[in-house]
Amino acid sequence: MTRIAVLQMTSGIDPAENGRVIVEALSQAKSGGAAMLFTPEMSGLLDRDRKRAAERIVPEADDPVLAKVREAAAREGLVVAIGSLAIAREDGRWANRSFVIGVDGEIAARYDKMHMFDVSLDTGEKWNESSAYAAGSSVVTADTPIGRLGLCVCYDMRFPALYEALGRQQCDAIAVPAAFTVPTGKAHWELLLRARAVEASAWVIAAAQVGQHEDGRSTWGHSLVVDPWGEVVLDMGGDRAGLGFAEIDPERTAAVRRQLPSLANRRNITI
Repeated sequence: MTRIAVLQMTSGIDPAENGRVIVEALSQAKSGGAAMLFTPEMSGLLDRDRKRAAERIVPEADDPVLAKVREAAAREGLVVAIGSLAIAREDGRWANRSFVIGVDGEIAARYDKMHMFDVSLDTGEKWNESSAYAAGSSVVTADTPIGRLGLCVCYDMRFPALYEALGRQQCDAIAVPAAFTVPTGKAHWELLLRARAVEASAWVIAAAQVGQHEDGRSTWGHSLVVDPWGEVVLDMGGDRAGLGFAEIDPERTAAVRRQLPSLANRRNITI
C-alpha cells in the first residue's frame, strides 16, 4: 500500500501565502509518511476579480507558487500533484493547468482543463470560465508512486468521455482537484466522484477548496478519496482546511477488476 496526503485549502488572492500553505503541507505530508501530495484546483490563486487576478497570473516559467513547490518537492523527496494553477499562455489567454512534480522537482506532466465552467445557477451564481481561460485538448496521464495517474480538473468530472479515455489508458487512479460551488457540491460532488471511480475501476482522489474565500466565493470542500468499488475511504468535511491521509491499495484495484472486468468487457458503440 502507498500512503498519500490530500490538502484541503481555502486559497486566497495572495500567491505567496497560498504557496506557503502548500510548502508547509509538503513537509507535513512527508512527516506523515506520504509518498505523494494532492492539492486542489487553483491552489496558487483563487480570485474571481479578473482585473486584479491578471496582475498575478504569469507564464509558467515565472509562476512563484510552481517554483516554490518544485523546490520543496525536491527537498522533501515527495511527488506532488498540483491540482491547478492559473497560468498565462503566450497567446494572451489563461490556462487552468494541473502539474505533476517528481521527487527531483522536475515537471513530469501538465494538463490543461478541458471543460470550461460556463454556468448560470438558480441561486444567482454565474460563472464564465471560457471568457478568460482556454480549454485544453489532450488526455494526460503520469507514472506516480500510486501507479498510472489520470489528470482532470473539477467540471471535467461531468463529462464521461474523458473518463472513458482515461479508463482505456488503464489508469490506476484519477486526480479530480476542484473548487466546487456549494449548491452543486451538495447535489452532485460525492455522487459523481463515486460513479467515476466505479466506471474507471480506479481510485479517485479529489482535493478540494473549502469555505469562505477572500474573493467572496464559497466552496464545498469535502475532499474525497474513493476506492475502485465506489467506497469513500476519506471525506475531509466541509468546515475547515487541512491535511488528510489515505492508503492506496493496488490489491483493492486488482480485486475489483477481477470481479467486475468492465474495462475488459467494454465495446465500441457507434450511433
